[in-house]
Amino acid sequence: MILVTGGAGFIGSNFVLDWFAHHDEAVIGLDKLTYAGNLENLASLKDDPRHIFVHGDIGDVELVTRLLAQYRPRAIVNFAAESHVDRSIHGPEDFIQTNIVGTFHLLEAVRTYWSGLTGEEKTGFRFLHVSTDEVYGSLAKGDPAFSETHRYEPNSPYSASKAASDHLVRAYHHTYGLPVLTTNCSNNYGPYHFPEKLIPLMIVNALAGKPLPVYGDGQQIRDWLYVRDHCAAIRCVLAKGRLGEVYNIGGWNEKANIEIVHTVCALLDELRPLKPGSREWEAGSGKDTPPTPHSPLPTYRSLITFVADRPGHDRRYAIDARKIERELGWKPAETFETGIRKTVQWYLDNQGWVSNVQSGSYRQWVEKNYAGRGE
Repeated sequence: MILVTGGAGFIGSNFVLDWFAHHDEAVIGLDKLTYAGNLENLASLKDDPRHIFVHGDIGDVELVTRLLAQYRPRAIVNFAAESHVDRSIHGPEDFIQTNIVGTFHLLEAVRTYWSGLTGEEKTGFRFLHVSTDEVYGSLAKGDPAFSETHRYEPNSPYSASKAASDHLVRAYHHTYGLPVLTTNCSNNYGPYHFPEKLIPLMIVNALAGKPLPVYGDGQQIRDWLYVRDHCAAIRCVLAKGRLGEVYNIGGWNEKANIEIVHTVCALLDELRPLKPGSREWEAGSGKDTPPTPHSPLPTYRSLITFVADRPGHDRRYAIDARKIERELGWKPAETFETGIRKTVQWYLDNQGWVSNVQSGSYRQWVEKNYAGRGE
């Protein structure tokens, strides 16, 4: 049995689903169910005896200690984190509490549990901490990609809090001998992604005929990793990774944000084209009169709106994923072209899920984050 923290979030829920596609080993899922934690992601496991879900906080030492004593997991995969840069700018305290203080309390409970194990249970135990490439800071256009030895230079409250949690995990290995592994991934995308992040926000807004807000000039570059590829990499690190090591996980897909938006628009034009005269078409074209037979075909690109950039926006991230390929034999199975098509199609096929996650609190946050930015 393994314990997965943050198991109802975007990457965590994808990992649990992917785990059961490859293993029969049971999973305890622990999640606080904040705005981005969603049990609907795991609906297919509702009656599956292999999955035990617990609503709780990694910072609740009493709860975590009880779970560890009751279920005696052989490994913990820690996804639990506040993860959105814009939210960290508006309210950094939640990020400090969850990503730093929460990780500390989790490590303390795990250290006590691990110290009490004996024999093969103790030597086989693993604590895998899932982190981000954002801890490394920002790259200039010609700089080499982030390697595992790149200096930490976080530039947002979010990335600073994740950097601190990484350092805590490392310290618990070197000080106490806790058998840890750390992974730093690039930007994930795919099913169940909460629609505040770039790709799902563009899909959801486009389908609703709303503006597609692009920060600054849209030339911020990210490396994009399909979430199921990330899950496969984590399984690989958990099974074969060297204790105390860091493994960078990337998709070898460096692309500017505006290119991502253009790709999403083109796929929507193909898979769900706008109809002349529809509400969405009028929103994009600005036309207040019905179309004529000679009206140009509307496209989703007409909804793109450039808005004021967010403070301290990192210009470029890039992951050098050669270590995990060289040592563990992992590399991504999806190209960006295949992964983004699967992602757009998933959102088209799961409009009920999208509608359910767009609660009043989500709408209020979107209005708060983009209000006053202007075109």
